[in-house]
Amino acid sequence: MDINSISSKFQKVLDVVVSDIASVRTGRVAPSLVENIVCPAYGGTQNLRILELASITAPDPYTLVISPWDKSIIGDIKKGILEANLGMNPSIDGEVLRISFPPLTTEDREKYVKILSQKIESGRVMIRQIRGEEMHNIKKKFEAKEITEDERAEQEKKIQELTDGFIAKIEEAGEKKKQDLMKI
Repeated sequence: MDINSISSKFQKVLDVVVSDIASVRTGRVAPSLVENIVCPAYGGTQNLRILELASITAPDPYTLVISPWDKSIIGDIKKGILEANLGMNPSIDGEVLRISFPPLTTEDREKYVKILSQKIESGRVMIRQIRGEEMHNIKKKFEAKEITEDERAEQEKKIQELTDGFIAKIEEAGEKKKQDLMKI
């Protein structure tokens, strides 16, 4: 059993969940809301993320400004945002795109908390799946007499401790985001 390999799998899941959580809108807009939207740029010859095509700033809590490095693709970026179907309506303002967001209502905040909870739960499930696979591997090794019962118990304990630690990290990230979300 390779703890480093298992830990690395858990870390990948944590990274995915944290970036997924970052895409949930809070009361203040953030570039992470749009930076991973893929746009067909240069006449559809390349699919690039907005992060690779432009700088993204939030001059105030309710507005994002996307400033493309190549001004000729501003229409492609707008089209990509609209096709992502995230309820954003960008407008071209000279050489930049502006996206205005209305302030969140209590109902919106509750809806986003539910979405956040779903993302956290999916992270927990992914962690548990990895744990299940590893526990199965340990059981197979034990049945094949490759490890003793004591080694089996010790390895299962280590995996469970690692699992609990990563689930706690996911929940901590989720709780932090939830507090941001409920802040008015």
